[in-house]
Amino acid sequence: MQRALPPSRRNASQHLRAVDGQEGVHLMAVRAVQSYTEGHWYTSSGGREAVASAVTGEIIAEIGSDGIDFGAMLRFARATGGPALRAMTFHERALMLKALAQAVMARKEELYELSYPSGATRSDSWIDIEGGAGTLFAYASKGRRELPNERLLIDGDTELLGRAGTFVGQHVYTSLQGVAVHINAFNFPIWGMLEKLGPTLLAGVPAVVKPAQSTGYIAEAAFRIMIESGVLPAGALQLVSGKTGDLFDHLTAQDVVAFTGSARTAMLLQNHPVIARESVRFTAERDSLNASILGPDATPDTPEFDLFVKEVAKEMTVKAGQKCTAIRRALVPANLIDAAQEALSARLAKIKVGDPRDESVRMGALASRSQLLDVRSRITELAKVAPIVFGSPDDVPLTGEGLSGGAFMSPILLRTDTPWKATAIHEVEAFGPVSTLMPYDGIDDAIALANRGMGSLALSVVTHDPDVARDVILTGGAWHGRILFLDRDCAKESTGHGSPLPVLIHGGPGRAGGGEEMGGIRGVKHYMQRTALQGGPALLSKAVHQQLPGAPTAEGDRHPFRLTFGEIEPGYGIRTAARTVTLEDIEHFAHFTGDTFYAHMDEEAASKSPIFGGRVAHGYLILSFAAGLFVDPAPGPVLANYGLEGLRFVKPLKPGDSMKAVLTAKSKSLKTPEMGEVRWHVDVSNQDDELVATYDLLTMNAV
Repeated sequence: MQRALPPSRRNASQHLRAVDGQEGVHLMAVRAVQSYTEGHWYTSSGGREAVASAVTGEIIAEIGSDGIDFGAMLRFARATGGPALRAMTFHERALMLKALAQAVMARKEELYELSYPSGATRSDSWIDIEGGAGTLFAYASKGRRELPNERLLIDGDTELLGRAGTFVGQHVYTSLQGVAVHINAFNFPIWGMLEKLGPTLLAGVPAVVKPAQSTGYIAEAAFRIMIESGVLPAGALQLVSGKTGDLFDHLTAQDVVAFTGSARTAMLLQNHPVIARESVRFTAERDSLNASILGPDATPDTPEFDLFVKEVAKEMTVKAGQKCTAIRRALVPANLIDAAQEALSARLAKIKVGDPRDESVRMGALASRSQLLDVRSRITELAKVAPIVFGSPDDVPLTGEGLSGGAFMSPILLRTDTPWKATAIHEVEAFGPVSTLMPYDGIDDAIALANRGMGSLALSVVTHDPDVARDVILTGGAWHGRILFLDRDCAKESTGHGSPLPVLIHGGPGRAGGGEEMGGIRGVKHYMQRTALQGGPALLSKAVHQQLPGAPTAEGDRHPFRLTFGEIEPGYGIRTAARTVTLEDIEHFAHFTGDTFYAHMDEEAASKSPIFGGRVAHGYLILSFAAGLFVDPAPGPVLANYGLEGLRFVKPLKPGDSMKAVLTAKSKSLKTPEMGEVRWHVDVSNQDDELVATYDLLTMNAV
C-alpha cells in the first residue's frame, strides 16, 4: 500500500487511497477541489461538477467555483499582491521562484500518486511535475544571472536627442500594475501552471490561475504546496477551481490573460467586450497541427530514418498524444512512405496500453471519457480522407485490471497518398495518440505541406543535410514557433520534437494562436510595460540607478577600487594620466604574445591598409595599458575582474600616440549578502581626445 502521509499533509494533499488490494485501481473518498481566494481556501457550496478517473471511470473529485466574488479576487491581487511583489527586486523574486520549485520537488511523490488517475504514466508525469519545477528553477537562475538586483529593467542604449547631450531618451521596463489571469489546459496541470507563473512572478505581477476542470485536482494539490511553502506574499497567487463566472467583466488595461486550450475557446475569450474595450493583453497557445519532416537524405540505411520513426511514435504515445506540440502530420519522401509505415507500425505494435501504474505500460488513458469520444469523432472525420493503417479507435488490448470504465484507446496511424487533396488532415486535430503519414515530392513540397497547417507550435526536420535545414528556415520559419533539426550529431542530447523549454519561446503564429510564452527573459517582458523616458541625463541617471551617457561624473580623494560595493555610486570614477605608446612597446607585445599580425609589425603592408595607414598598437595592448592606468593594485574591496562587454576599437593608436582612460561606475547589482557586481564604463582616448576604445568592465566587489 502507499506510504501514509504525516497528519499535517493528509488534509492538504487528500490522496485518493487504494482499496481491495489493487493499488490505484479502485478509488475512494471523493475530493472536493477547492479554490484559493483573498488568502483563504474556499469550497463551493453548490454547482460542483463530478470528475471521473480516466483509468477506472469512478468519480474521484468534485469541482466548482459558485459563490466566488471574482471582482474582489482581482481587487485583492491588485491591491495586496501586486504592491508586495513590486516592492521586491528581480533577484528577490528569483529566490522566491527557487523556493517554490524546491517545495514542489520535496513533495513530488504526492503529485505523482495523484496524477495516476488522470491516465498519466510516471514518465508522463515526470514532464508535468519535475518539468514544471525545472521551469521555475530555470527562471530563478536566469533572473539572478541576467536581470539586475533592481525593480526596473533598462532596455537598450541611451538615445541622444539633442546636439549638446543635455536631452536624452532611455527605454525601461516596469511591472504591470494589474493581474495575470492564467487559463490552463488539462493535459499538463502542473507544468502548464508553472511555465506561466515563472515569468509572471519574476516580472512582479500577481496571478489568478484557472486550471482545466478534468485535472484541476492535480493543479490544486501543486498550488497548495506552493501556498504552504510560506514564501509567497499575500495576494501573489489565487486559484479558481471551476468556471470563471464573470471574471472577465472585471479586467482592466493593466491585466494580462494567458490562455492555453482550443481555438474555439480562445476566440470566444479574445472577443470578450472587456478585452477589446480595455485593450487587455491576451496571449493564446491553442490548436496546432504540428508536422515532422523526414529529410530527402534520410533513407532507411541512415541513423536519421530510425530517429524519425522513434520521434513520431514517441510523440503519438507520450501523454497518450495529448500534447499541444505532438506530431499530427508525418511527412516522408514519396518513395519511402511504405518503409516508413512499416517501421512506424512495428514500433507502435510494441506499445503496451493500460494501467499507468504498471511499469510495463508505455501509454495510459486519455484524460476523460469525453476526451475519448472527441478524439474518436475526429478520427472518423480524418479517416474519410486518410484511412487507418495501424490501430483501432474502439478496440485496444489493455494491461491491468478494472479498467473497463477508463478512457483508453490504441495509437492510431492514418495515411493519405494525396496530401494536397486531403484537406481535413491540415485542418482537423485529433488531440490524442493520432498521426497521419503522408508523402511529399521534394523538400519545397514538404515545406509547403507543413506550412499548410497555417501556423504551428513546433516543426521538426530529421535531416543531416544543412542545405535542407536552410531551406526549411527561410521558407517555413514564418509559420512555426519552434523548429527542431534532429540528426545523428544532436540526437543523444536532443530534448525532442515535443518538449518546450524555458529558455526558448513557446508559441506559434496563425492557428497556433499567435502567442508567445517563456523564451527566457523575453517571457518576463510580456508582463511588463516598456516606457520611453525623456529628460536630462543627470536626472534620468539618478532615477534609473544607472549612469547614462552625458550625465555628470564625480571624482574624489579615494580611488574607485578602494570603495566597497555599498559605497560606490553610479557616476563616480577616475581620469587617468596619459601614457605614450612606443614602437618598442608594440614589438615587445607582439613577440611576447605571439601576435605578429602585419598591422603591428610590417610598416609597408600596414601603410597600404585603408584602415591602418601604418603600424598600429594591438587592441589588447591598449586594454592592458588602460588597466595599468586605472587599476589600484593593493588588496581591497575589488575581489575579481570577471569580464568585458561591449568592447569596440574605434580608432587605431599609432606609435608615438598617447592614451588615457576614464573609468566610471555605471551600475551595480548585489549578488550575495557578501558581494555584488559593479559595471564600470571605460573610455580610452588619444592625445587629441579622440575615442580609441570603449567597453564595460565587470568586477565583483565586497559589500
